[in-house]
Amino acid sequence: VDGVDVQYRRTDGSIKDDTVKLVDFSNLKNNEFLAVNQFTVKENGINKRTDIVLFVNGLPLVVIELKNPAEEKADKATAYAQMQRYLREISTLFHYNEIIIISDGVKAWAGTISSDIERFMEWKAIDGKVLEELDQFSRDTLILDMLRKEVIIDLVRHFITFEKEKSKSSEKIIKKLAAYHQYYAVLAALKSTIEAASPSGDKRAGIIWHTQGSGKSLTMAFYTGKIVDAMGNPTIVVITDRNDLDDQLFETFCKCSELLRNMPKQAATKQALKEFLKVASGGIVFTTAQKFLAEAGEKFPLLSGRRDIVVIADEAHRSQYDFIDGFARHMRDALPNASFIGFTATPIETNDRSTTAVFGGCKDIYDMKQSVNDGMTVQIYYENRLAKIGLKTERMPKIESDFKEITEAEETETKEKLKTKWARMEKVVGAKKRIRHIAEDIVSHFEQRQAALDGKGLIVCMSRRICIDLHDAIVKLRPEWYSKEHDKGAIKVVITGAAREHMRTKLQRKMIENRIKDPGDELKLVIVRDMWLTGFDVPCLHTIYIDKPMKEHGLMQAIARVNRVFKGKPGGLVVDYIGIIQPLKEATLTYTKSGGGGTPVFQQEDAIKIMREKYEIVSSMFHGFDYNDFATAALSKKETILRDAMNHILRQENGQKRFFKNVAALKRAFALSVPHEEAMKIADELGFFQTLKAYLGKLTGSEPGYSEEDYDIPLRQLVSKAIASDKVIDIFEIAG
Repeated sequence: VDGVDVQYRRTDGSIKDDTVKLVDFSNLKNNEFLAVNQFTVKENGINKRTDIVLFVNGLPLVVIELKNPAEEKADKATAYAQMQRYLREISTLFHYNEIIIISDGVKAWAGTISSDIERFMEWKAIDGKVLEELDQFSRDTLILDMLRKEVIIDLVRHFITFEKEKSKSSEKIIKKLAAYHQYYAVLAALKSTIEAASPSGDKRAGIIWHTQGSGKSLTMAFYTGKIVDAMGNPTIVVITDRNDLDDQLFETFCKCSELLRNMPKQAATKQALKEFLKVASGGIVFTTAQKFLAEAGEKFPLLSGRRDIVVIADEAHRSQYDFIDGFARHMRDALPNASFIGFTATPIETNDRSTTAVFGGCKDIYDMKQSVNDGMTVQIYYENRLAKIGLKTERMPKIESDFKEITEAEETETKEKLKTKWARMEKVVGAKKRIRHIAEDIVSHFEQRQAALDGKGLIVCMSRRICIDLHDAIVKLRPEWYSKEHDKGAIKVVITGAAREHMRTKLQRKMIENRIKDPGDELKLVIVRDMWLTGFDVPCLHTIYIDKPMKEHGLMQAIARVNRVFKGKPGGLVVDYIGIIQPLKEATLTYTKSGGGGTPVFQQEDAIKIMREKYEIVSSMFHGFDYNDFATAALSKKETILRDAMNHILRQENGQKRFFKNVAALKRAFALSVPHEEAMKIADELGFFQTLKAYLGKLTGSEPGYSEEDYDIPLRQLVSKAIASDKVIDIFEIAG
């Protein structure tokens, strides 16, 4: 950014030290832009000709791979595969690369040298306006907007960052590029912040609402980098409502320290925060809302009267920050001249006037519908399993009335004990017989989910005691899952408190966090009370089991843990053991009233309906052909069935293309439906369809080595046995 140090010889023979800017980020006109078609690269005896390379001052910053839209096989997958070959065979071309673009001739997707195919995203906006009608021509949208000179330079300077991804066996650097919604949200936030901080501004920079899983934390980091430059290095105060959230967001910002040109700090006390704010040379400090609590009836002391302070509140909600009880007033007393901006992943209620009074109105919305359509997140599905463990539907009104009086976000044991209804529910929900049945159901359910789609699961319980009891009940059923070592075992409990066996240091908790994020690690299930339910990204997490009363933003945050994009993951599943359907409906209503589009959560029945439709289409292609013996046949008989089945499909008009397309769709719907009874009934048939699809691809050479369709669901060994549990217990009768 600041240039490179060079030496050169003057005409008089003396040596001159100087700094050369490879790219002038402050003056666009000082840069030279050149687009070269069919650029040829020779390396190690290999000669490759790329479609388009964009040079800035002679540096090949953008490489573009275009496919012919008239070619049937020209798709995103083939363009991606071609770019991967370039990366292997002519790697020197990418030494200075910032952006990679692949196109099927109609759509176009942008990513980086480390992006997996699902992380190559379309650019769907021009000057910040999302052009839905141009979705089918996103190639043109990308060219007209993202490849503008000023946008390329801005992306390179402020919207690319790096992150280390660790697993047990390796560590690699991930290069991340902002998506269009992040880019334009930051520009909107920058504009409103500069206006709010001006002498005539009202100090309210607004609210950015970007749905869970769409990269809100990175958007906040990108915004901070831009505002630091634009406002001449102001002081940035980032506020969260809990210590674990503070650590998570702080870690994200630390990973972006080069982009921010600052190493963020954490203020553990009010005094530390006050000392930090005395420094007039800027900086980024993290703290929690609890630092702004004042004694009853007392005014919060002044921390700083400076005007060049920007306060960023994460999850800016009245309920999060207790605005009603004075947080907003305390903030203004502490920092009277600061400007405030809020970022949230869940919608602000229309009647929440106190939040908008502090931050102002919404400046940018990126909702669940957009996020799923863009491939930033996957759809969430809901499965009700109350009948499996004993919460009868007709008894739900009683438990729902308790929901309204229970504060989900309570932190301390003292407050919990004061909640008599919570204590009563905890006794009922934690009954030994019920815990045993939940353990049995989770083990059965999760094993069948794993058989179809490898991944991770999260279990949410309402108390530490229940977390531990459920862990012990599961381990009793599957003792091989247990290990007392932190770096071993398939199941762990992550809670705070004094449970000796599950007490861990911060470093040990970090080890478990890294293990659950690593798809190859044996750790598959983690039980929590309220840790990891907000701002915690585990892309390979595909199922969350809820056995805790939750509502509003806390519920929406929790279920969104399963909406992250991951290889082969068609969607996330929320399994309900306690009756969250009514709070979920209420949260959905809030979402819709706040301007959110689409449906936040689908019923699992929606996936089953699609599965039925796709199954009927695929099975109808075998009219008059008997494949029922395939699953149990000997190997030689299997090969005969496959050979005859291939000929049967190839004789049909567009048979192979239709078969490939519908089997891929059937696989996705199947993975979302498992372990529903209907899904398990067709497991063997799906295994046959998938095997035939693979054989056809190899025989005809019609699929590239990397197929986007096959990337959807890596089909694993399927379990055909349906769940059959009749254990229905009235837990209220048990509790008396």
